[in-house]
Amino acid sequence: MKAGEDARGARSEKPKKLGLCVLCGLPAAGKSTFARALSHRLRQESSWAVGVVAYDDVMPDAFLEEPSQWKSLRQELLQYLEYFFLAVINGCQMSAPPRRTEAMWEDFLTCLKDQDLISPSALEAQSHYLLTKTAVSRPLLLILDDNFYYQNSLGFCQLFLECSLETCLQRNGQRPLPVPAETIHLMGSKIEKPNPEKNAWEHNSLTIQSPACASEARLKLTDLLLTALENPVKYVEEDVEQKETDRIICSTNILHQADQTLRRIVSQTMKEAKGEQVFPYNLKLLAEELNKLKAEFLEDLRQGNKKYLCFQRTMDLSDVISFFHYEKDNIVRKYFSKQH
Repeated sequence: MKAGEDARGARSEKPKKLGLCVLCGLPAAGKSTFARALSHRLRQESSWAVGVVAYDDVMPDAFLEEPSQWKSLRQELLQYLEYFFLAVINGCQMSAPPRRTEAMWEDFLTCLKDQDLISPSALEAQSHYLLTKTAVSRPLLLILDDNFYYQNSLGFCQLFLECSLETCLQRNGQRPLPVPAETIHLMGSKIEKPNPEKNAWEHNSLTIQSPACASEARLKLTDLLLTALENPVKYVEEDVEQKETDRIICSTNILHQADQTLRRIVSQTMKEAKGEQVFPYNLKLLAEELNKLKAEFLEDLRQGNKKYLCFQRTMDLSDVISFFHYEKDNIVRKYFSKQH
């Protein structure tokens, strides 16, 4: 199979083996360097598909220039990863988040493309991106260089790179765009090593001394990654019946709220169209298309279809509305252009 070949028709009947390896540590502890070395070794020594997502590659300037935006940008990148995970798990195309920072999204796409996880032609698309056969046909391990947390039925392990604060500050000072020293001091006072005895989800954890991974840790690391891939984490709910009841109530409420909100959006759009002097015949066609779109969105929510919403899990109402606005604007633009 040639690099870059897409995954149409390549979905396997076997459950997808998907692993998440989180690298933790202070800035300049060596996470990105370690991640690249680890991915290179795994590609050579195993049949796994390996991807690395590093902050330095996706959003270095935004983080350094506006430290106050770190939390929101981190959440946005986490959303990008969720869209990728869901596409891999469901064997469908990856959708573009309706709300995104274009420069960061393009860097994220480039990151995946360069590692043969999405098709090279994906960058030419606008809203959907084909995964490569590599991404869907092999066990996939994604290495993240930060404390991301993603709940799903996937393998999870955590590597903590232990490095002295003094060394991190020295390395950071040699970077072209250093992180503010006070930020590293603050993180150093708050960061904690994995504690499997206290946190069950940290059971698959390993602490490694930075700057170099000792040779004796190599076998432990390989065993940890294999264990994570072969044993996906399943989150057990204390009260399954109550959770299911809550889920049904939540889904019903979201459906009701979505119905009311989409009705208002359609009504407001029609008022705006009349204000733009759209021809009466075109107004009728526009109303029919918008009502059809609303009905299809609600059906997606009700039945879990994938015509517009490529998700099997409950979505936030704000996500549904954002997707609807995107599709609605495409329809409206067509009719408004007919006036000119």
